[in-house]
Amino acid sequence: MTDESAGSVDPASAPPTATGLRWRAVHHPFALGFFVTLGGLLALVLGLAVSNLSTVLIYVAFALFAALGLDPLVRFFEKRGVARIWGIVIVFVGFAIVLAGVLLLIIPTVVQQIAEFVNGVPQLFTTFQQSDLYRSLHDTFGSVLPDILGHVQDFITNPTNIASISGGVLKVGVSIVTGISGGIIILVLSLYFTASLPTMKKSLLSLAPAYSRTKVASLTEEIADSIGGYLRGMVVLALCNAVFVLIMFLVLGLPFPQLFAVVAFCITLIPLVGTVLFWVIGSVFALFASPMGALVFAIAYLVYMQLEAYLLTPRVMNRTISIPGSLVVIGALVGGTLLGLLGALVAIPVTASVLLIVKQVIIPKQDAKLHPDA
Repeated sequence: MTDESAGSVDPASAPPTATGLRWRAVHHPFALGFFVTLGGLLALVLGLAVSNLSTVLIYVAFALFAALGLDPLVRFFEKRGVARIWGIVIVFVGFAIVLAGVLLLIIPTVVQQIAEFVNGVPQLFTTFQQSDLYRSLHDTFGSVLPDILGHVQDFITNPTNIASISGGVLKVGVSIVTGISGGIIILVLSLYFTASLPTMKKSLLSLAPAYSRTKVASLTEEIADSIGGYLRGMVVLALCNAVFVLIMFLVLGLPFPQLFAVVAFCITLIPLVGTVLFWVIGSVFALFASPMGALVFAIAYLVYMQLEAYLLTPRVMNRTISIPGSLVVIGALVGGTLLGLLGALVAIPVTASVLLIVKQVIIPKQDAKLHPDA
C-alpha cells in the first residue's frame, strides 16, 4: 500500500459536516417535521411561561425602577462618609416614616370622603338641576337631558353596577389583597435591588469586552442616573399637582378636596396625558357642585398645566435626557398598550436610554466607516 493510498480517506466513512446534516434533514421529511414541531412547541411553552410570569416580571420591573430612583439618595449619604448599608437603612426608614405619616393623615379622610361622595351624589345632581347651566342645557336638549341624568344617577348610586364593573365583590376583595401583597413584594425587592445595585452593575460590565468596559460603565451610570432622575421628577410633579388641586378645591369651596388631591397625584403620574385627563375629571366633577367654581378651576388648572410644562418640568427634569416630543408620545403609547400603567411610566426613560445608546455607540461606529467594506 502506498503512502498516498494510506493517507486517503474514504468519503463514505468521513464524519458528516453541518451542511451534510442539513441536507439529510431535508431528505427525511419526518425528521424535519419533528424538529420544526419541537421548535414550535418550545416557543409556545416559553410564551406561556412569560405570560404566566407577567405579574412577577411587573413586580421586578417596579422594584428595579424604585431602586434606581432611591440609589442617588443612598449615594448622597455615601459621599458624606456613611456606609452604604446604613445609607440604605436611613433612606428606607425615612421613606417608610413619610409614607406611613401620609397614609395615616390621608387614608381616614379619603375613606370618609368616598363614603360622603357616594351618599352625596343625589344632592350633587339636585344642585346641578337647580343651576342656570342645567336650565340652559334643558332648553337646548329638551326632555332628553333629565332622562340621561336619571340613568347616570341610578348607575352611580347602585352598588351592584360598580361591583359588576370591577368583576364582583369577591374579585374586588381579591384585587385589594393582591395589591397589598404586591406592594410588600415590590418594597422587599427594591430593598434587595438597592443593596445589590453596585454588584449588579459590575456583573453587567463583566459581560462586555475588556477594552470597552470603561465606556460601558460610563454609559450604564448615565442611563441609571437618567432613569432615577426621571422617576423622582415624575413623583415631584405629581405631588405639585396634588397640592395645587387641594388648594384650589379648598379656596373654591368644592367638596372632597383631599380625595381629589389623591386622585390627582395618582393620575398625573401618567406621563403626557395624566394632567389633561385629570383636568377633564376635576372640571366635570366641579361642574356638578358649582358651575362657576368649575369654570374657575378649569381655567386655573389650565394655567397651571402651562406653568408646569414650561417652568416646573424643565427645572425638575434638568438632569434627565431630553428626547423629541414625537418620540415621547410614541413611546408612551407603545408602553401603555403593552404594559399598562407600568409601560406608560417606564416608556420615556427606556426611550431615552435607547437614544443614548444610539448616539454614543451606533452613530460613532457608523461615522468610523469611511469605506463601504469597513
